[in-house]
Amino acid sequence: MSTPLKLQTTKLVDSHQHAFFQGHDDRYLVRDMDSLGINYSWLLTWEIPPGDPSTEYVQFLNPFRVRPDGTHPGIVLEDLILVQNRHPNRFVLGYCPAPTVSKPWKLLRAAHDMYGVRVCGEWKFRIPFDDPRCLELFRAAGKLNMPVVLHLDVPYLKNPDGVWNYQSRWYGGTVANLERALEACPETVFIGHAPGFWREIGLGADEVSEAYPEGIVSGEGRLYRLFDSYPNLYADLSASGFLALRRDQKHARTFLTRFQDRLLFGRDFCDSNLYDLIASLDLETEVLENICWRNAEKLVLAP
Repeated sequence: MSTPLKLQTTKLVDSHQHAFFQGHDDRYLVRDMDSLGINYSWLLTWEIPPGDPSTEYVQFLNPFRVRPDGTHPGIVLEDLILVQNRHPNRFVLGYCPAPTVSKPWKLLRAAHDMYGVRVCGEWKFRIPFDDPRCLELFRAAGKLNMPVVLHLDVPYLKNPDGVWNYQSRWYGGTVANLERALEACPETVFIGHAPGFWREIGLGADEVSEAYPEGIVSGEGRLYRLFDSYPNLYADLSASGFLALRRDQKHARTFLTRFQDRLLFGRDFCDSNLYDLIASLDLETEVLENICWRNAEKLVLAP
């Protein structure tokens, strides 16, 4: 049996994590962080507004928060504050109010001022990124020096017969909506995340019928142009980011090296998948340090 590889980095920050998620409480999360040598994590909310048809996610969320009608408010700020109070110096708090509520930017500022929230995220709502209500929220985050973690899932996928099928679980729109938000909010740092974002790593994303493309990455997809064109675009490597790297590890090493100043180690779940993959790629020390913690601390200082 081979010995697992160890990430040779002086520090490790998980820039995408949740509390009371996937059946794990805060004690499990901290033990899991310790097992990988993670110094601290960004702990993100995910608000599910009333009327949002996200009942399929209830099984992964905190059962204590289920409403009498069977709906769920999501991953709420109250739970994050509880976890931070129990485990000082292990978490940076994130929070993103629904852009559809009245004056969400005031809620964001209140969370920043009252509870020390330093990340606007996770943004995960069924509304286009470039909706005026979202742009107001994003600009407020920029003024507070809070990076915005965006979940992107496209509303349509083309099936093998060339027919566009509607995807009910969409968030943010498309990369075109993302680009308009990047243009409209140049002072705000955006951190891309989720399948709709990472499917654009290779060419021909519009022709792929799967939410999570597989196989060798062919050519430079839209992500290359977006990173080159918008210095306010970053990305975390959690979940779908890991899958995008795993599908073509030769390409992964080149991609990580080229955009080493914009990428952040992140997991979304309690596992070692990304850790093991990055450890296996034999990255240069500078690249590894940037991705594992320097970029995170460039955006948000340690707790």
